[in-house]
Amino acid sequence: MIAALIFDMDGTMVDSMPWHAQSWVAFTRRYGMEVDLPDLMRRTNGRNGLECMREIFQRDMPDEEARALIHEKEVIYRSLFAPVFTEVQGFRSFAAHARTRGLKVGIGTAGDQDNIAFVLQGLAMPEPPHVIVGGDEGLPGKPDPAIFLEAARRMGVPPKACIVFEDSPFGIEAAGRAGMPAVAICSSHSAQQLAGAHVLAHVPNYTELLHSKFLENLHVAPA
Repeated sequence: MIAALIFDMDGTMVDSMPWHAQSWVAFTRRYGMEVDLPDLMRRTNGRNGLECMREIFQRDMPDEEARALIHEKEVIYRSLFAPVFTEVQGFRSFAAHARTRGLKVGIGTAGDQDNIAFVLQGLAMPEPPHVIVGGDEGLPGKPDPAIFLEAARRMGVPPKACIVFEDSPFGIEAAGRAGMPAVAICSSHSAQQLAGAHVLAHVPNYTELLHSKFLENLHVAPA
């Protein structure tokens, strides 16, 4: 019986990953680094800001230094994405429909509070999510399941009664480790890259889930 949906944010709610990639290139060049971008994205996608900076600079920097660096990088990202801000097709309609079905809606992201506020302002959802767990709350990033487990805890829902929506391999792995079924949103990775025994469906966007009546076919727990 499903009671809640937990959405990753970047690449899952909003089609932001190309601009995150561009911002990493611009940021690393400021520090004289030429990076293998696909490898960098593989190593950082789903991890929190502190983890990303320590991974990029390959040293155990203090939290304060890492926070300043990730703030610098994310300012670049928001400046790039803001003019072309786009949801993953059908997300707002899907989330609103989920609420009419009695499902709780949560966000579990490695993004920080500034990026979360930026995305929620851009989406202008008619109702806010029931809970939001961000990557700057002291929890380890994905593939650790902590962010998803905390979202479930705050909603008062058992992990097995949550479905995670994710676009990254680390996120899909984190859902499995949390004991949660998942839906793979193939906005930035292939179905093969997002495979797992716990994955219920692979789709390019939420419009496909709406057309297939994905929510109508769930066994929803009574409120």
